[in-house]
Amino acid sequence: MADSTFDLSAPALTHDDLLVLDDPHFSPDTVAIVTGAASGIGRATAVALAANGLTVVGADIDTDGLAETDDIAADCGVDGVFHGVETDLTDDGDIEAVVEAAAEEGDVRYAANIAGLQHIAGIDQFPMSKYDLLLDIMLRAPFKLAQEVMPRIRATDDGVGAIGNMSSVHGHYATKDKPAYITAKHGLTGLTRSIAAEGEGTLRGFSVSVGYVLTPLMVDQIEDTARERGISEQEVVEDVMLGQARTKEMMTPAEVANLFVFGFSDHARHLNGGDLLFDGGYTHTYE
Repeated sequence: MADSTFDLSAPALTHDDLLVLDDPHFSPDTVAIVTGAASGIGRATAVALAANGLTVVGADIDTDGLAETDDIAADCGVDGVFHGVETDLTDDGDIEAVVEAAAEEGDVRYAANIAGLQHIAGIDQFPMSKYDLLLDIMLRAPFKLAQEVMPRIRATDDGVGAIGNMSSVHGHYATKDKPAYITAKHGLTGLTRSIAAEGEGTLRGFSVSVGYVLTPLMVDQIEDTARERGISEQEVVEDVMLGQARTKEMMTPAEVANLFVFGFSDHARHLNGGDLLFDGGYTHTYE
């Protein structure tokens, strides 16, 4: 990679990075399901929820990554428990199975739909197989997980719980060469609002939208974006990724994970159908 003034490696996750809240439902008897838990934001969210004392079931197809998340949780000295479950999010049976496994651990109250992937290409050159895969992982799987989790939340003693969806600034606007990703993130807005509409107040839906985050998915995009746009990797970081932002630094996975912690907590009981937009000024400012 070309020399950069930006450090493009995610910092090591520590307990001090994590938001820990006092909440009546944050206990080992409460279960949170986190997809994409083998890396990046999903991993950080799984560890952050475990640090809040919850039992966390991490769903991911990457078993080695899940094992590493378990090690990181232990290194952070979390009060809760992390269980990794190999899950193919394109398989309805796997999604049903991971929710069933989670229910065996306690009251399923929370689910974080975080798993994602990216492909850089214009609409006219976008492989439909890639389009289908992105939509399966980032829109269909969240719908299916919500379908399985909502009855579990309703079956708890008070019906309190929430489903949080990982959206993006690309759920608010569109840029070129990411049409499937943008379509999926816009679709998540509809799913989030639908969960809220059907949740009767105690079962909430919310989304989290951020700009560029120091994750493996983001770093992999730099070379692809540079090639697609015919610019240098340095220009991708400075002009494409941070050019429109007012806060000239990328978020860390822990900072995003903390938004999910807050969103699930009782402190956010009025966050229902809404979006936590922490984008450094991407969407609401311009020069």
